Amino acid sequence: MKTIEQHNQISRAEIDRLNGAAVIEFGASWCEYCQAAQPMIAAALLQYPNARHIRIEDGKGQRLGRSFAVKLWPTLVFLKNGGESSRLVRPESTQVIIDALDTISL
Repeated sequence: MKTIEQHNQISRAEIDRLNGAAVIEFGASWCEYCQAAQPMIAAALLQYPNARHIRIEDGKGQRLGRSFAVKLWPTLVFLKNGGESSRLVRPESTQVIIDALDTISL
């Protein structure tokens, strides 16, 4: 299983400097949509061991989520070398996550 990095203090500047493939997951631990998406996210990431998965506990007043214009959870932002390649809001299948991961795989 891929290790998930949980950050509540990471800055937008640090994210913009990331190298390689990364998925930033914005959500909340109590969010039912976020909980339902976890098996799909985990299954997709198993196929991409080089992609970093950074989970951000989002909420009112959280600047990082606002800087990415997050409005619904979960929102997955797919980054390649710090630049946004694509995003998914409330993904409904493992395949759509895999398709997005394909766009950032190195």
